[in-house]
Amino acid sequence: MRITPRVRALPSAIGTQSAGLRPAPPALLPPIPLYRRILRGHRKHLPTEMRVLGDEYVKSEFRAHRNVENPVHIIGFLTEWQSYAQQVEGASWRGEKMDRGKIDKMSDEQLAQLYELMRAIREKELAENDPEYSPPTPERG
Repeated sequence: MRITPRVRALPSAIGTQSAGLRPAPPALLPPIPLYRRILRGHRKHLPTEMRVLGDEYVKSEFRAHRNVENPVHIIGFLTEWQSYAQQVEGASWRGEKMDRGKIDKMSDEQLAQLYELMRAIREKELAENDPEYSPPTPERG
């Protein structure tokens, strides 16, 4: 019987691209380090007014999800916020359109929040760029 050396595959020797596999996604950050990273990203990369709005939104979302126990929901929440942190730290997000698939998956409440945010941004832009613009007065019922 002839003894043959075993073939040992090192991780670097196994090509993920040749097998048609995607590279592994980055590991998820735990909630508190992710929260701090987002606030740091706001402080470093956003103008003051956007930072204030972003900080308040992040704080309220993390507070609202503090007691969530569903692992699938937690992973989805952390994944999206980690993606957001990466976008804020890069400069490519400005003026970028949202992915249609993400919009289709949003609940009615999330769509309403998104619409309110869009309205607030447009009103602010109008107020800054159009000297004749006056904000709409709230309707009284």
